[in-house]
Amino acid sequence: MPLFTGLFLAIVLATELGRRIGSWRQQRVGGPLPGTAAVDAAIFALFGLLLAFAFSSAAARFDHRRDMIVAEANDIGTAYLRIDLAPQAAQPALRDAFRRYVDSRVNAYRKGIDFEDFKAGLEASEEIQKEIWSLAIAAGKMPDAPPNLNMLLLPALNQMIDITTTRAMATVSHPPAIIYVLLFALALICATIAGHGMAAARSRNWFHMIGFAAILTITLYVIVDLEFPRLGFIQVGDFDKLLLRSVD
Repeated sequence: MPLFTGLFLAIVLATELGRRIGSWRQQRVGGPLPGTAAVDAAIFALFGLLLAFAFSSAAARFDHRRDMIVAEANDIGTAYLRIDLAPQAAQPALRDAFRRYVDSRVNAYRKGIDFEDFKAGLEASEEIQKEIWSLAIAAGKMPDAPPNLNMLLLPALNQMIDITTTRAMATVSHPPAIIYVLLFALALICATIAGHGMAAARSRNWFHMIGFAAILTITLYVIVDLEFPRLGFIQVGDFDKLLLRSVD
């Protein structure tokens, strides 16, 4: 949030800078130079196009990440149900390990933007994965184990484990930082051009200056918030409940 507060102020200042540059040029030249309107329109069109692509791709990645949570909940739920096929003596340990595993998965993705904490959470989940796999193998070797236990339980566990990599990659997949730098830089350039166009007015048009800055800042904030949905107003916490329900 402090970043976007600073961006809002920077856009307002850039608009004021553009207005002063425009006033200075009008005093020296006497009016706008011919052909500049086409250049201004091209820059605004480019900025609008980049905003549209950035918003669209961020929304698509946001939906994909939610889909990954649903898919993982389904895989965990399927594997958890197949524990019923294991011998009675093996079921309590498997169910307890599954509950601890789901808790570790939820906690890993609550770490936010800190990559080291996120990595540590994934490593904790991997340790429980190994424990669940060992318990499943041991259950399949028990004398009273059904002959088809390994054929049904192990593939479900394998799918449950595999999707963790897919979801982790979806979580850390973001556009290069240069894209955001370009968007922020173009926002300031467009603000300067907008202020330049306001130079003909005798007084500052605060309504348009502040409104323009607010709209640009909110739009850029939503784009970034979609990319990091656990840090701002956009959240996917409700989807984590699906994981918890999968072992109820």
